[in-house]
Amino acid sequence: MAKVSTYLNFKRNTEEAFNFYKSIFGGDFTGGISRFSDIPSTEKMPPLPDADKNLVMHIALPILGGHVIMGTDAPESMGFKVNFGNNVYINLEPDTRVETKRLFNALSAGGTVEQDLQEMFWGDYYGSCKDKYGVQWMFNCAEKSK
Repeated sequence: MAKVSTYLNFKRNTEEAFNFYKSIFGGDFTGGISRFSDIPSTEKMPPLPDADKNLVMHIALPILGGHVIMGTDAPESMGFKVNFGNNVYINLEPDTRVETKRLFNALSAGGTVEQDLQEMFWGDYYGSCKDKYGVQWMFNCAEKSK
């Protein structure tokens, strides 16, 4: 079933922030905490600095009414420049790749494609863009290619 969540980027304190949110909303992190050290290395990927290996790659916490907040650390050593205002994405999880592509193309028209839709190491079809109004969107579709 399609769903929408809010994705938050932090400089280096995602785990601290999400433990704070967990203390307020209760519940458990969905799927635990994924760390940057969990990413399989590839030839295209630069070496991961030791200081970044324990940082949060992905975390998710259900809060209210089925809404989920998700987050990641986005350190400068990996090319990120997090500022308040650019640290929030609306994460769309359509049911099909066709719908994912349609939404991605429509929302990125006149805007900026940050990452083209593509197969990711976690097995989903993923991409991100900023629309012509500056709103940041992430797309993650679990439907497998045929």
